[in-house]
Amino acid sequence: MDRSGDAIGVFDSGVGGLSVLRALRAELPHEKFVYVADSAHAPYGERDDTHVILRSVAIARSLVEQHQIKTLVVACNTATAAAIKQLRQSFVDLPIVGIEPALKPAASQSQTKRIGVMATRTTLNSEKFRTLMASLHDQGRFVLQPCDGLADAIERDDATKIIAACADYTRAMGRFGSEADELDTLVLGCTHYPFAHAVLRAQVGDSVAFVEGGAPVARQTRKLLAERGWLAPAGAAAGPDPVLYATGNADNLQAAVQRWLQWPASVQTLGML
Repeated sequence: MDRSGDAIGVFDSGVGGLSVLRALRAELPHEKFVYVADSAHAPYGERDDTHVILRSVAIARSLVEQHQIKTLVVACNTATAAAIKQLRQSFVDLPIVGIEPALKPAASQSQTKRIGVMATRTTLNSEKFRTLMASLHDQGRFVLQPCDGLADAIERDDATKIIAACADYTRAMGRFGSEADELDTLVLGCTHYPFAHAVLRAQVGDSVAFVEGGAPVARQTRKLLAERGWLAPAGAAAGPDPVLYATGNADNLQAAVQRWLQWPASVQTLGML
């Protein structure tokens, strides 16, 4: 079956997955995208695994049934950690790409081998993350920082709380810089956090490298589609503007698209999903 013209589904608990959608559009400019922000249940990082699994399966089912998506991108570290195994069991014929904190590329590029990791508490406590950490035990020293409330502050565009949270959490991790005993790399382990880039940069200085997961996710999505012959034709016109949905109030998503991505967008509400 030729599915090259079908859309790619992307979801997150809120606006954070827009950082992944941005990377996907850059890597796959001819594709169609449908994005769901589960804003009625955000942020996932402060929910239990059962809740995140139920929401993830419900959103995936809606994207499959209503939009006939050809692949699903879980643009949320928390949802990937909690739900991707269940998603793959529930939708066995659907290629699914998850995201995880980019520890491997961070370890490979760090010179001091001291790496800060900012993520939600749920992500850091997950079995998936612990397995990832164990695989890298000899490749660097990772300083893990749960960032309670930061994703929610970014979701609400609360500048005061964003600045305060970034200051508190970077201070708690220790000294940043390029000296041997300093953290020279910072992993942004939640898709919301790239949208606090400028605030974090002001806290840690210009010498620290930031690593996020959007680009690797985009490359993996391309690989899976290419293997199946489902890529949109390279000679085709640029893909249309993404179709954007929110399960709750659409205002945050609408504002985030305009503020951070400068895309023309109209966000629709998904009612009783």
